[in-house]
Amino acid sequence: MGLAILALPATLVSFDMFVLLLALPQLSSDLGASSTQQLWIMDMYGFMVGGFLVTMGTLGDRIGRRKLLLIGATVFGLASLLAAFATTPGMLIAARALLGIAGATLAPSTLALISNMFRDPKQMGSAIGIWAGSFSIGAIVGPIAGGALLNHFWWGSVFLIGVPVMVLLLALGPVLLPEYKAPQAGRIDLPSVVLSLAAVLPFIYGLKETARQGLAPLPVAALVAGLVLGYVFLRRQRSLADPLLDLGLFSSKALSGALVSLLAFSMTGGASLLFLGQFFQLVAELTPLQAGLALVPGLVVSIAGMSFAPALARTVRPAYLIAGGLVLSLVGYLLYFLADADSSPALLIAGFALASLGGGPLVALGTNLVVGSAPPEKAGSAASLSQTSNEFGAGLGIAVVGSLGMAVYRDEIAGAVPSGLPAGAVGAVKESLAGAVSEAGRLSGDAGDALLSAARGAFTDGVNAVGVTGIVLMSIIALTVLTLLRHVPPFGAPQGGGQEEGGADSPSAEPGAEQAAEQKTPVAAAG
Repeated sequence: MGLAILALPATLVSFDMFVLLLALPQLSSDLGASSTQQLWIMDMYGFMVGGFLVTMGTLGDRIGRRKLLLIGATVFGLASLLAAFATTPGMLIAARALLGIAGATLAPSTLALISNMFRDPKQMGSAIGIWAGSFSIGAIVGPIAGGALLNHFWWGSVFLIGVPVMVLLLALGPVLLPEYKAPQAGRIDLPSVVLSLAAVLPFIYGLKETARQGLAPLPVAALVAGLVLGYVFLRRQRSLADPLLDLGLFSSKALSGALVSLLAFSMTGGASLLFLGQFFQLVAELTPLQAGLALVPGLVVSIAGMSFAPALARTVRPAYLIAGGLVLSLVGYLLYFLADADSSPALLIAGFALASLGGGPLVALGTNLVVGSAPPEKAGSAASLSQTSNEFGAGLGIAVVGSLGMAVYRDEIAGAVPSGLPAGAVGAVKESLAGAVSEAGRLSGDAGDALLSAARGAFTDGVNAVGVTGIVLMSIIALTVLTLLRHVPPFGAPQGGGQEEGGADSPSAEPGAEQAAEQKTPVAAAG
């Protein structure tokens, strides 16, 4: 019952993201939001989540994970009410900022509590698989429930769904969830909190803006500033007795390998959703609802992959299971590469499903390895690293892989623009497929048809480029996993006493093993 309560916030986070995409046109019209304000309404939540994850993960370790979760649930519920009844774009942006700060407490707190509640490695693996699958459930239910609400109520109704969920969490959490906080926890270093925000927020901003407008001066400056401040942040952590982020965690091959793999996999996922949504609507000519439903098979099988992987990991080493799944994902991206403008949507639906199914073991077992490789008192901090890796991966995917796909599109379409078009129309055609479809509709006869056909072909070439990138990344991740995680035994397997068979670097070690290892090397543990 406690696990069911912890799965609710995970479901709600992805639910909120998908219903906002549906509600954006209506709320923008009612509030009179400009295009810039619309972007901030969409992005503010992600900025705040990414900026506060590390802080909230460590804060939960020190003040109590259940306490932080309940505080976050309270703020999330109140911010949902504020968003639902916002009367200006600025008010809604502020509400989204509060939702993001509260949302940053949910994932690390719930994941860290799971690691406390299920100390048996087999049970913890299954519990994390269920928790991870909850995000896909929210993504499936979001468009359906959101569409139903928007057909009968005003746009603010989509935010009100979060209120009863948080009320339920506040009512049952104190009864069903055990409290845990690190013994002898040190104080939170406020300069580190400021440095963390100052590094993460401009870096995420730079990633998102680079994806939208390319290598413009402001996004590049934001990226550089984020990297420089991130370096300063890491230098400070090495000098503190109680760092906000314990860099000693990265000495674990299992944790480091899983984090790198999760980040790389998230890159392909973010870019895939960006291109598939446009392909289904603007190339295959599906309605928005049909395009959303086309993603459902992939989301459903991803739940299956995340749910069954922990059970299989009891007899098969996680490295082999994850690598095998990534080969399946590679086949899915091969279908992206084989698509052309005349392909049936079924080809890319199957490709997305295979990629999602194959990634299930990595998401479930990789998250398990990150949390299980950390000492119990650092579980919240480790959980925040897992979520931060996913957040940065999605942003990097849209910025880097997405930009690569759009570069292919622009290169292909450049030679197909009809002569005589106004400069503004030429810019719109080269900027996006949506712009090309719009301009083609204004041209008469064969000229419009030729431009539309060329634009769809060029965009499909961009999808092919995303497929090639996915194939390369899946191959690299599989090799990384086999190299760094091959020593990790099946979950719950008897320990052989050596590092190769588990030890403090393995999530299947006995609950006290990590602490014992830390006590033997206090200097290394302090970073």
